[in-house]
Amino acid sequence: MKPTTSALWPFRCTAVLLFALIASAGLQASDDGVPVVVSRAESRTLTPMQQVAGTLISRNDTRLAAQVEGQVVWVAEVGTHLVTGEAATRLDDTLIREELAENNASVLRAQASVEFSRAELNRLEKLAEKSHAAESRLDQVRRDLAVARSELSAARARSSRSREKLERASINVPFDGVITERFIQTGEWADAGTAVVRLVDTTALEVQAWVPVAILPYVSSGMLLDFSANGTEGSGRVRTLVPVGDRQSRLYEVRLAVDADGWSSGQGVRISIPTAESRTATVVPRDALVMRRDGITVFRITADSTVE
Repeated sequence: MKPTTSALWPFRCTAVLLFALIASAGLQASDDGVPVVVSRAESRTLTPMQQVAGTLISRNDTRLAAQVEGQVVWVAEVGTHLVTGEAATRLDDTLIREELAENNASVLRAQASVEFSRAELNRLEKLAEKSHAAESRLDQVRRDLAVARSELSAARARSSRSREKLERASINVPFDGVITERFIQTGEWADAGTAVVRLVDTTALEVQAWVPVAILPYVSSGMLLDFSANGTEGSGRVRTLVPVGDRQSRLYEVRLAVDADGWSSGQGVRISIPTAESRTATVVPRDALVMRRDGITVFRITADSTVE
């Protein structure tokens, strides 16, 4: 049995309504359009750069060592700021003081011998003028005076050495810095040459980095390079480029002189280093590049406002 026209009326109305809605949506989409941003291509001089890991280090980082032997009586604590000439470690100097006192006494004894021999020589020379003194006696006194003078010089040298040892019983810092490590404790015995503390100058910093040989032709002394760490940016000039590579890594050392303000020794940074010569190129915003499997496309607006 065929459906009547009255029976199909509701379906026809529904189809017409859906068609109207679809057409309306299509018209609205075409009226809105897609926003397009136009940017001007520019010609600039660019230098290819590579990010290289580096480390901030101190130019003055040393292990202070004992110069005389003795028992440690005091060591500066880790984190102590010291000024040039201040003591970082002290050794017991009791034996050195006694040695100095003994050598000073030897100096006085030698001085007395010299004075006695000189006076005796003067007396005999006066007698010899009147032929009242034997020439052999004069020679003996002259010899005694020479020996006394040499003994005096040796005694003074021993006394000076003891005085120097006494001064070196206090291990003083050669530059302003911070104690970062202690290698010996109070009460321990320190021989000459034993490391006692590590001293680091926190105001004289430089960046140390290692670069491959391919970059060496594009890096030179005095060149200004940028670096960054944790969002903070800085710059420094190449202080030196060591022309000898590491045997294992085959990398070459580069050091940058930097201002210490805001930076700390041991901090890691990323350095921008050129990898080729600068060249002039036409540049556009990155968003203008259309990435496809077959290549990269850029749309250009012509003089008649058409796109190609």
